[in-house]
Amino acid sequence: EPRSTWCCLAWTLVVGTMNSLVFFMNLLLMFVIFTIVLLPTIVVVYFGFQCHSRVLHSAARYCRSILDDNSSSALIILGFIIMSPLIVVAMAIYCSLARRLRLFICFQPYSRAVYKGVKWRWYEEGGLCSCVKGWNTQVKAWV
Repeated sequence: EPRSTWCCLAWTLVVGTMNSLVFFMNLLLMFVIFTIVLLPTIVVVYFGFQCHSRVLHSAARYCRSILDDNSSSALIILGFIIMSPLIVVAMAIYCSLARRLRLFICFQPYSRAVYKGVKWRWYEEGGLCSCVKGWNTQVKAWV
């Protein structure tokens, strides 16, 4: 049966807050994974831009003795070339981890806020995000 107006608004706030929290946890996990995997690209491109004479032209010793404009350009190009495969690797790691932790099951439908008696999705499956139940080996995902 449908909830009253004020009860529906309160439950909408609860479900919306929970879904927002799950979304930001997913976003934080994605940010950490992408930062770790793309760290080589970040470092190579940073040193390439830092030592190039037309960009920053740092006065650091390694810029004066080791890296000239040609090697700085090579570092910039190399960094952008290795970025594409590393983005694919980072996304595969994130999707695999999200599937193993069942993070997308934690999102709750708004019907929980509108109707009485609708159970939490994770409650029916054995706990928050199905962590209590054993892993389902029949689930397959393509990345």
